[in-house]
Amino acid sequence: MARAVIAPRIRGFICTTAHPAGCARNIEKQIEVALAARSTSPKQYRVLVVGSSTGYGLAARIAATWGYGADTIGVFFERPPVGKKTATAGFYNTAAFHERALADGRTSININGDAFSHEIKNQAINIIKETFGQVDLVIYSLASPRRTDPYTGEVYQSTLKPVGGSYTGKTIELRDEVITEIEMEPATEEEISGTIGVMGGDDLRLWTEALLAADALANGAHVVPFSYIGPELTWPIYRSGTIGKAKEHLETTTSGLNALLHSSINGQAHISINKAVVTQASSAIPVVPLYVSLLYRLMKEQGIHEDPIHQMVRLFNDHIGLGTQAKLDDEHRIRLDGPELEPILQSEINRLWDLVTTENFRVLSDYDGFKRGFRQLFGFEVDGVDYGEPVEIDAEV
Repeated sequence: MARAVIAPRIRGFICTTAHPAGCARNIEKQIEVALAARSTSPKQYRVLVVGSSTGYGLAARIAATWGYGADTIGVFFERPPVGKKTATAGFYNTAAFHERALADGRTSININGDAFSHEIKNQAINIIKETFGQVDLVIYSLASPRRTDPYTGEVYQSTLKPVGGSYTGKTIELRDEVITEIEMEPATEEEISGTIGVMGGDDLRLWTEALLAADALANGAHVVPFSYIGPELTWPIYRSGTIGKAKEHLETTTSGLNALLHSSINGQAHISINKAVVTQASSAIPVVPLYVSLLYRLMKEQGIHEDPIHQMVRLFNDHIGLGTQAKLDDEHRIRLDGPELEPILQSEINRLWDLVTTENFRVLSDYDGFKRGFRQLFGFEVDGVDYGEPVEIDAEV
């Protein structure tokens, strides 16, 4: 047992500490949202979430558990506490989720390891067969900078670069908090291929095929990976860049899996396009912190801002929850990003983008809200938490 006063240690878009009490309070706040919108499930609901410890994956697990009474298995890769060194935020998130789920009579099973590996896939399948028999829903929400191919051992590395030409644009330099101009050279074919190898659809396909082969997917089961498109303003560095190429691969893979699931178990696979939110991964993407700061200001002013839990409640209640039918766009995707991409709102962001400077960006944007949101990912600056009090660092999942 180890107790300590924990302070944030932040360098740019990296925080090396996490606050267990703050993380637990974040979980409780999300549970409150899910409970307020809960729906009655007509039968047992069994859900596997791959990438379940932070962001949209965590919110989806919460929405399923307290919105639909689901029993869940969560797969994640997080560092536990060691001595006086805190665990990662995702570890504390999962510990708080697990404790509350068990207290509320739900099954919560956690697997901490490399979801890209055969070992973790097999472990998850064995648990499904022994505990649930089958699952009704698979949420796929992995975010990683690298992936090792479980067959060849090749290590793929993702890259944040434009494709086909260089890019110059504005961004917030997070360490010094100034507006700077970033210049990026185009990605090589090797870098594009590597990014697709990490963030494309190959691992989703391996998960789905393994679950099918083991008869671990129930009749009519739904597989839902997450993605993002964003506005034209961010396309050079995102949708038209290396990440975008990987997301296109993910969408194509999902379409193929939809056909496979439909023919084999009357199931479905549909990608969910979600709204831009503050995550550690998004904070590392040039242009995105400034864009999100402007977006948050306008969406909050208009009363249409959503955090991940609100998006996931809407995903379940309108598209994938038991008794619902997914509403799809022309490319067979679930779209939760409509409010973000509303033309008048995007036009105003473009206008502000041209005006923003180091001197005025805090006035024109909600950068302070972005900054606070980033700290809250790690359990800091959460309302109702006394950060001057020592807290227990040890936790179990």
